[in-house]
Amino acid sequence: MERSLELANMTRVQQFILLGLSTKLDIRDALFAVFLTLYLLTLLENALIIYLICRHSELHKPMYFFLGNLSCLEMCYVSVTMPTLLVGLWTGPYNISFTLCMTQLFFFIVLICTECTLLTSMAYDRYVAICRPLHYPLLMRPQVCLGLALSSWLGGLIVSVAKTTCIASLSYCGPNVLNQFFCDVSPLLNLSCTHVALTELVDFISAIVIFCGTLLVSLASYSAIGMAVLRMPSAAARRKAFSTCASHLVVVGIFYSAALFIYCRPSRIKSMASTRCCLSSIQWSPLSATLSSTV
Repeated sequence: MERSLELANMTRVQQFILLGLSTKLDIRDALFAVFLTLYLLTLLENALIIYLICRHSELHKPMYFFLGNLSCLEMCYVSVTMPTLLVGLWTGPYNISFTLCMTQLFFFIVLICTECTLLTSMAYDRYVAICRPLHYPLLMRPQVCLGLALSSWLGGLIVSVAKTTCIASLSYCGPNVLNQFFCDVSPLLNLSCTHVALTELVDFISAIVIFCGTLLVSLASYSAIGMAVLRMPSAAARRKAFSTCASHLVVVGIFYSAALFIYCRPSRIKSMASTRCCLSSIQWSPLSATLSSTV
């Protein structure tokens, strides 16, 4: 009973301190200009892609439908993480409320999980186009494409609700300093003053289901594509088939390599703030431009 009262009387953290990217004023000014420019260019680039896809009927195809979803997701993604990065570069370390921190975490998890499943849907689209071209109009009809896109967003939402609820329910008694420019899972778990075994289990299971599951499906799709391309009789046919999926394959490789490098570490290791910043802030900006070259 006394132990329960003691825990109840502990001061709950109402806000976190985000240290941001750099504490040196001259470096912060230069980085602020660079990242603000990248942010605005990313928004402009993806808005233009969405406009062109909606405007031109010849682009109303499954691959461009998924590309439009990916561009929309990218705009949301950078809009979740970049504002806090820019504020940190402008003002230095600053306070973020507990509610706002959990809200940012929620949307970040939604978008990162949706990214995984959307990339897998695009890999499946390329598999059908190359390995089963005669069945392509049936297997990738508009209803199927819409279902895949909605499933991607819904899956990200469900995972995010589960993970954010677990993290928000933990007790944070101090310290409240995050060596980050946004609220992420591992740094928040490191600050919790209660047992995090259940939350880490939820995090692990969701990573297996979303990350590893989508990675395996993408690898299976491209393995089948590779074997189909090798069986093609002419070099021209192989080049054409390869050109339809090469850019997407590059993006998939960059995405999963970066995610493995950043997140596949023990949960208690100190966060790599500067590396994560560079990857998460700019790695997506060339994505839509790369994919837009897909035939």
